Amino acid sequence: MSLSQDIKHKTIELGFDLLGVTDASPIDAEQAEIFAEWLKSGFAGQMDYMHKNLQKRLDPSKLLENAQSVIVVGLNYTPPKHKPKPPDTAAPTGKVAGYAQYEDYHSFIKERLRKLVDFIKSLAGAGFKSKICVDSAPLAERALAVRAGLGFIGKNHMLINPELGCRLFLGEIITDLKLPPGEPIAGDCSGCRKCLDACPTGALRADGQFDAGRCINYLTIEYKGQIPPGPAEKIGDRLFGCDECVVACPYQKNAPACRNKQFKFYRDRAQIDLQEVLSLDAESFEAEFAESPIKRLGLEGLKRNARICLANITRSA
Repeated sequence: MSLSQDIKHKTIELGFDLLGVTDASPIDAEQAEIFAEWLKSGFAGQMDYMHKNLQKRLDPSKLLENAQSVIVVGLNYTPPKHKPKPPDTAAPTGKVAGYAQYEDYHSFIKERLRKLVDFIKSLAGAGFKSKICVDSAPLAERALAVRAGLGFIGKNHMLINPELGCRLFLGEIITDLKLPPGEPIAGDCSGCRKCLDACPTGALRADGQFDAGRCINYLTIEYKGQIPPGPAEKIGDRLFGCDECVVACPYQKNAPACRNKQFKFYRDRAQIDLQEVLSLDAESFEAEFAESPIKRLGLEGLKRNARICLANITRSA
């Protein structure tokens, strides 16, 4: 087998659903211009980090000397179909986005990419150089995933794979190995606007832009301080994140559930008791969410969201 085939087999063995390779050249000028205009328009909200390391974000070779290729992996996180456990009481609950019903994907994917790097090194030799990236590194990972053949970018601004839908975590290995690149795959959603119609706040704009500052994912996770009354009302009973544009996507309708049994799924975390959130102290918060993406928000942020959810539920009762 070729090195590329060996890498593919190891990637599947490690539990990833998708693998693609692209060269380490910058993303194309048109995409770079779109991103620059997005930043200039203020659509990044309080996410100041999006303005930093711009050249690194657009050019993977800036992250590793002599970079030649980028290996891109995808992990399907579609939650398994199950009947939620009925609450013991009629206590109000807040919804949690599908991705946060799993353990923190950053550490999960990084651990497996380290194993993949060790495997490649055993075949390519000790001189092999690489850098692992999982979301937190400044890298235009969705653009690279498209170039590597993992999917296309939909109107919901997410990577969509025709077979697996748009619930996909991505990870990358930038390497000095020259590997055969993949080809982009066909797919588009030009005749559909279901995600735009489903967005509660209009963050998915009719002109194709994404106003992250209006997105409920951003408001409940990234926004610092007290959320203004208007946007707060739009949050409804969403405690952490929002899935409306995801579940509305036709490609997601028949997507298979996550097949990786090692990726821990918390079956009871789709709905969380809001009064219990408000009763948490620092120690109990840490114990409850130690391995969850929710930990990143912090206790006070989660309580802020819980109070908003309770006010909205009371208002709509």
